[in-house]
Amino acid sequence: MERHRTIERLRRIDRLIDPALPWVLGSAVCLLSVVSVEGFLGELFPAAAGPAAVWVRFLAIATCVASGVAAGLARRRRWPVFVLAAVGWVWLALWPAVMVASYYAGTNLRRARVVPFGLATLAVTGMSIGTGIAVGGPRYLATATFPNLAILLAVLVFLPLATGLWVNARRLAVDALRERARRLEREQAARAEQARAQERTRIAREMHDVVAHRVSLMVLHAGALEVGAGDERTAEAAALIRGIGREALSDLRNVLGVLRSPYAGAATVPQPTLTDLDRLLDQTRSLGIDVTRRDEGTVRALPDLVERTAYRVVQEALTNVHKHAGGAPAEVVLRYLPDEIEVAVRNGPGEGSREPLPGAGLGLSGLRERVGLLGGEFEACPRPDGGFGMTARLPAGGGAA
Repeated sequence: MERHRTIERLRRIDRLIDPALPWVLGSAVCLLSVVSVEGFLGELFPAAAGPAAVWVRFLAIATCVASGVAAGLARRRRWPVFVLAAVGWVWLALWPAVMVASYYAGTNLRRARVVPFGLATLAVTGMSIGTGIAVGGPRYLATATFPNLAILLAVLVFLPLATGLWVNARRLAVDALRERARRLEREQAARAEQARAQERTRIAREMHDVVAHRVSLMVLHAGALEVGAGDERTAEAAALIRGIGREALSDLRNVLGVLRSPYAGAATVPQPTLTDLDRLLDQTRSLGIDVTRRDEGTVRALPDLVERTAYRVVQEALTNVHKHAGGAPAEVVLRYLPDEIEVAVRNGPGEGSREPLPGAGLGLSGLRERVGLLGGEFEACPRPDGGFGMTARLPAGGGAA
């Protein structure tokens, strides 16, 4: 946590400093250029030298200011600082702009421009030597003698150039590392997706070979029983089993389709909502469970996701009644509130003689997650009379989903 705070603090400082750097650089170049040129012009053109001296001083100061502006804009436009550095060095031996131009040449120098840059440096150096010989005095000693010229070239040109080359190489290395990291992340994501696809295919194959096969057998046997039943009640029960089995096969096909192709539509047929609740209750009653339904409040249409979740809550609750409570009566209550809908399913104590049906034990946790994704609340707990109660409160607008 402390590390993240430090990084964020450094980023804020960098965001404050970075826009000010060009202004600071330009001001420094301008100020140092004016200071370096004043002594030189004072010797060549004293104040009593006449109007020509005034114009020369004006042009020199203008060159210093232009060099500072070009240095400040060098991030976006580099050619002005190159031109002004050459002009200022040949005419006035202005060194600040030369250092800035050499640095930016290093940060942006490409292999094809090495020769032109070297030739331009030799040309500017030759013109500067010619100017020093013509002017003489301190200018000749500073810029036209070999020892001083070698020192100036090393300090003003080659040192900033080498620094710029190092910065450019480091930048390219960092960019390469970032690209490599992004490529590795993409490859890792692709491998993970491939592994997930293989696992989904394996699960789909197992479900098809085992679950779908056995449900199909159940449907076939129920159909045969319906045809060969000796009494009407047995035929009706067989028809009900066959219908439920066919619905289970249809739902199973949808699940297998999602597992095999997760980018396809999640549902190929409309999912059940509260409008299908009466059919679910009729199927439950046909299994011998006494179920009653009560709606409270103003019944109104809700978002599809809310209605599907409410339907699944009732479906799972009635399945649990059938599995664990035998023939205990159950009550389904839909309470329409202004901002939410409350779904409550309560059942009495079970008979205890029925053998519990097998289950995965994940129904309640799955419902809790489904309701939580909508921003609702879910409760499931035993009742004082020995029965069980399940309540879900869902936002009427769909919540976080």
